[in-house]
Amino acid sequence: MSAQPARGYLGISEVLGQLRAEFPDISVSKIRFLETEGLIEPARAPSGYRKFGAADVERLRDILTAQRDQYLPLRVIKERLARGDTFRRPADSCGEPDAAAVAGEPGLRARGPGQLLNRRELLDAAGITDPQLTELEAFGLLRKDGRLYGPDALEVARTAAALTAYGVEARHLRAVRAAVERETTLIEHVVAPILKQRGAGARELASQTAGELAGLAQRLHGAFIEGALAEAGLLPAGGSAAPPAARPARAAAGAEPGRGAAGASA
Repeated sequence: MSAQPARGYLGISEVLGQLRAEFPDISVSKIRFLETEGLIEPARAPSGYRKFGAADVERLRDILTAQRDQYLPLRVIKERLARGDTFRRPADSCGEPDAAAVAGEPGLRARGPGQLLNRRELLDAAGITDPQLTELEAFGLLRKDGRLYGPDALEVARTAAALTAYGVEARHLRAVRAAVERETTLIEHVVAPILKQRGAGARELASQTAGELAGLAQRLHGAFIEGALAEAGLLPAGGSAAPPAARPARAAAGAEPGRGAAGASA
């Protein structure tokens, strides 16, 4: 973790810079949401800007660790923080949910990677509000299995929440969803002859081929975006778009105290 600045506190963009290497999906909107839910209470400058001390950053790190590695809902994290509890780091917990917390909470189930989540669990894990989730569903951006959500829904919700810091709303993501559906149709068309084979390994081969095609499609998608941004003068020719963990929080720097970079509320 980088050193504390001489002034003794961090701005929200500096907090993002310290935490993004460990928590790539951290965003201005998520920090604001955690503050709204009462999990953190950063000081405020007279101008309204948030001032984070070292203890605030460590508290954020504990909250994010508990969400990511122990799959604890925010209400449980808040209760444990109020009791003065600390959370085990990944090296100590080995990625296992906290059994004591699970046993002590009615209806709370241990969650692991790939398992389904109910609505409340998805809200807590993604760090979004119920209206935000409803909006994502209204625009057809989340896939459900009955009344439960899979890991892809969690990733979509987290990414959509991060995008709100840049002023990107759910309605803007419909074009992305439509492009994915067209690519999926193409992949299904390519593997259809494999599925028609009668061999015992046909379905496994089709699944492997679909995965390889998906990886190639993602590479092509990235190349197209980088080329288009370079042509628009937004990316150096031959350069590459930086991954989220390596990007400075440009939106965060201009978002305080109340609006994102594109002028939309986070």
